[in-house]
Amino acid sequence: QVQLVETGGGSVQAGGSLRLSCTASGLTYSSSCIGWFRQAPGKEREGVAQIYTDGGTTYYADSVKGRFTISQDNAKNTVYLQMNSLKPEDTAMYYCAADIPNDGTCEGSFAYWGQGTQVTVSS
Repeated sequence: QVQLVETGGGSVQAGGSLRLSCTASGLTYSSSCIGWFRQAPGKEREGVAQIYTDGGTTYYADSVKGRFTISQDNAKNTVYLQMNSLKPEDTAMYYCAADIPNDGTCEGSFAYWGQGTQVTVSS
């Protein structure tokens, strides 16, 4: 059974930083895509950042490039999302997701999802 446990959400003022963590279990971590997605009230879910654990290839949404960094600790089966220079428009529920891709990329759909952690950025 795949389990994704997210921690690290909270409230911060604009310009501040937060770090989210996602610890995965029940899947072959070494050949996985693990990513962060977010959904704000009334908006569609959007991809934020993803990482292919075998090699560390990363993917970022244009809206977070230069501000957010996704990284991993293979020994802990954990992926981090360091969020700097946060803006009010970053306010959303952030979800960790995982999948085992057939093509070695993180450009497909994700089968496994965490419960989410709330990030609120005030102006």
